Amino acid sequence: MSRIETLIGTMTLAEKLGQLTMTAAGFTVTGPIIAGDSTEAIRAGTIGNLLNMVGAAHVREMQRLAVEESRLGIPLLIGFDVVHGHRILFPVPLGEAALFDPETWALTARESAKEAAAEGVAMTFAPMLDVARDPRWGRSVEGPGEDPWLGARIAEAKVRGFQGAGLAAADALAAVAKHYCAYGAVTAGRDYASACAKCTCRRSRRRLPRAWRPSCPRSWIWREYP
Repeated sequence: MSRIETLIGTMTLAEKLGQLTMTAAGFTVTGPIIAGDSTEAIRAGTIGNLLNMVGAAHVREMQRLAVEESRLGIPLLIGFDVVHGHRILFPVPLGEAALFDPETWALTARESAKEAAAEGVAMTFAPMLDVARDPRWGRSVEGPGEDPWLGARIAEAKVRGFQGAGLAAADALAAVAKHYCAYGAVTAGRDYASACAKCTCRRSRRRLPRAWRPSCPRSWIWREYP
């Protein structure tokens, strides 16, 4: 039996669910909810992941709680929106997409990964690959625009840059492609509104794969989002 299997065998149901639970640290706000203090939940093993925590000292203290004061001593998974740089800021993704330069896309992601990993971040919620369909949607600036083929090329470069040679490296960030397919078609351009409300009609169901599926059939993006 492997070390991981042995560890899982000793976990309670609450601790297993805790490893699947992510909450916000509150240093920055993403979304409509501001979370409270999570320290006791970390000690209890009912939270295994934190997002929106900034600064190496803060991350170190939360990791100390998880490793030294929880029953199982499992480190936290720390995630952060490293979208267009961390300490050094690069052009926003919509602007960077206009370069049509995969090597530059990869290099900016690599530098961002080094900076974020140095502060204890292990995972970034990037690249953002939503296909923009409404100019009123402000989050279009986070993505590659309206061309799914271009989005696929950016995804390949960004994942290569964020993750480097392998996730075991000290300067690697796990890349999380977002958001789920068709999120960019939010109703009336309102974030967190219903997406692709007209997909129930036959015409929209035919249009959906063409609009959101990258042109390259071998692209990993569509394999991840079937």
